[in-house]
Amino acid sequence: MPAGEPTFAHYLALSAMLFGIGAVGVLVRRNIIVVLMCLELMLNAVNVTLAAASLQVGNLDGQVLVFLSLTVAAAEVVVGLAMVVAIYRSRHTINIDDLNLLRG
Repeated sequence: MPAGEPTFAHYLALSAMLFGIGAVGVLVRRNIIVVLMCLELMLNAVNVTLAAASLQVGNLDGQVLVFLSLTVAAAEVVVGLAMVVAIYRSRHTINIDDLNLLRG
């Protein structure tokens, strides 16, 4: 392996850092749009791990899963943002603490 080329451990460390940042963001932040962005960050951390594992093993199965995951993530973003717009129109806030949808 040439010097300076990232190894499998580098990819796993990057993925762990991205996932950790996303998890902290989901737990700490109260803005629903920021929470959705942190969820996407966590999903992309998993995608980095899948792609790195695919590279390590030497087949394309992980990269196919990354492609499928990205298409599902795109659909999730569309549905999530549509829900945020609908909630904002009815409640005039996107703060998670102010939202109690089960109360009538």
